[in-house]
Amino acid sequence: MNYRIEGGNLPVLLCQLEAGEEMVCEGGSMSWMDDEIEMQTEGGGVGKVFGRMFTGESMFQNRYVAKRPGEIAFASSFPGSIRAIEVTPDKPVIAQKSAFLASFGNIDISVFFQKKMKSGFFGGEGFLMQKFSGTGIVFIEIDGSAVEYDIPAGDCKIVDTGYLAAMDATCSIDTRTVKGVKNVLFGGEGLFNTVVKGPGHVILQTMPIVKTAMAISPFIAKTSVSSN
Repeated sequence: MNYRIEGGNLPVLLCQLEAGEEMVCEGGSMSWMDDEIEMQTEGGGVGKVFGRMFTGESMFQNRYVAKRPGEIAFASSFPGSIRAIEVTPDKPVIAQKSAFLASFGNIDISVFFQKKMKSGFFGGEGFLMQKFSGTGIVFIEIDGSAVEYDIPAGDCKIVDTGYLAAMDATCSIDTRTVKGVKNVLFGGEGLFNTVVKGPGHVILQTMPIVKTAMAISPFIAKTSVSSN
C-alpha cells in the first residue's frame, strides 16, 4: 500500500492498494474509490461494537478489499490534518475519541480507560480514549495542525484542555491545578491542566473542535437572528 495526504486544511488520505490488500475505516469515512475495490461491513463482537460507540466512532466498520490494483480515498470529517502513525506490538498508541479515520494492516482498536479519577473528570480527555495496537498503520484526524514532541522519561508537557490528540502508550496522563487565585479567575486557562508524562511521543493539535465550535457559535447565532 502506498499513500499520500493532500488538501491542506481540508485533507484527504489517498491510498493505492495492490490486489489482495485492504483498508479498514469507520462507517461513512470512504469518500471515493476505484471499481476494483469492494466493501464489506462488519461489526465484530458486542464489546467492540459498544466500545466504538462510547469512543465516538461508528458502531460498524467497513473493510475495503482490492480485487485488483486501485485507489481509495478517505476525507477528513472536519478542517484539520491527517497523521499516519506506525503501530507495532511493542508500541501501541492512545488517541482522543473520534480520532480514527482508517487503518492498514492488523490493527486492533479498543477502549482505553483513564485510571485516575481526577484525570478523567478534569483532564479534558474524559475517561474513555482509543487504543490502537497490533502491527500496521493507523490514520487519525487532528483538529487543526499537528505539533509533535518526544518527551523523555522524567519530563512532561503541560497541555490545556482538548489539545492532546495522541500519545504513545508509554506516556501517562495526570492533571495539575492552576496555582494562584488571580491565575484561575483571570488567566482564562481554567482550573486544571493536563500533564502528559514521558517517556514517549505525543501529538498535540492546534484547534480542538470544541474551541472551534465556541469560536464560530456567535456568528451562527447572528446569522440565525438575521435570517428570522
